[in-house]
Amino acid sequence: MLLAIDIGNTNTTYGVYDGRNLRTTWRMDTRYERTSDETGIMIVQFLQHAGLAVEDVGHVILCTVVPPVMHSLLNAIRKYLNREPVAVEPGVRTGINIRYENPRDVGADKIVNAVAALKLYGGPAIIVDFGTATTFCCVNERQDYLGGVICPGIKISAEALFEKASKLTRVEIAKPRHVIGRTTVASMQSGLVHGFVGQVDHIVTQMKLEMLADHLISSPADEIRVVATGGMSRLISAESVTIREVNPNLTLEGLRIIHEMNPDPAEKSR
Repeated sequence: MLLAIDIGNTNTTYGVYDGRNLRTTWRMDTRYERTSDETGIMIVQFLQHAGLAVEDVGHVILCTVVPPVMHSLLNAIRKYLNREPVAVEPGVRTGINIRYENPRDVGADKIVNAVAALKLYGGPAIIVDFGTATTFCCVNERQDYLGGVICPGIKISAEALFEKASKLTRVEIAKPRHVIGRTTVASMQSGLVHGFVGQVDHIVTQMKLEMLADHLISSPADEIRVVATGGMSRLISAESVTIREVNPNLTLEGLRIIHEMNPDPAEKSR
C-alpha cells in the first residue's frame, strides 16, 4: 500500500491507497515543534485505527509547502514505518512543464494538483485550492503549468475581520439564508461566503480570457475544466457558476499518480 502525505500550512493530510483505491484518510494539524517520535507514534495509531498494520505500508510519497517540518516527518517515517519516503521536488517525474520565471518558486502542492487535474479531468484546467491561502493555477492541454493567483484564504480573512474590528465576533463559516444579512453574524457569513464566491468566479473568468487572448491554449473557453479542492471547496463550489468539479482529495490523488510515474529507488537498485 501507498501512504500519501500532503503537508499544508495549517493541516497535514494523510491517505492510504490500496492500488487506486483510497482506503482511509486522516488529518493532523501542522506543528513545527512536534518531534519525530510524536509524529511516528500518531501515524502508527491512525493506521491501527483503520485496521492496518505498519507492514501494510510499502511506499511513502509526500509533498510540502512547510520545509521546517520535513526533518521531523522524514525521521518519523524512517523510524516507525521503516520506509524511505519520496518527496515531490526537482528531479521527481511529474510530466508537467513549468512555465514560471523561476520554476523552483512553484509550490510542490500546485504541481501535484496539476498532475491530478490533467489525469482525472483532462486539460486545459484551472485548479482552485481552498487552503490557508486560496490559490488558482492553470495548465494547458500540453501539460504546461502556466502560473496562477494567490489570495488570502477564507479562514485567514475571517480571523482578520474578527481581530481588526472590535465589535465583530468569530462566526461559523457557513452560507446564510439570505445574501442581505439581518443580523451581524448573518452579514459576516454572507460577506465571507458570497464574497469568496464572487472572487472565485471573477478570477476564473479573467484567467480564462487571458489564457485565450495570449494563445496559451488551443481549446475554447468552455472546455477549460475548473476543479476545486481544499477544505472549503464544497461550500464555495455550491454557489459558484464557474467551478464544475470538486475533489477534496485532489492532492492525494496527484501524489498517487506521481508515485506510479516514479519507480521506487529501492526497487530500481535490485
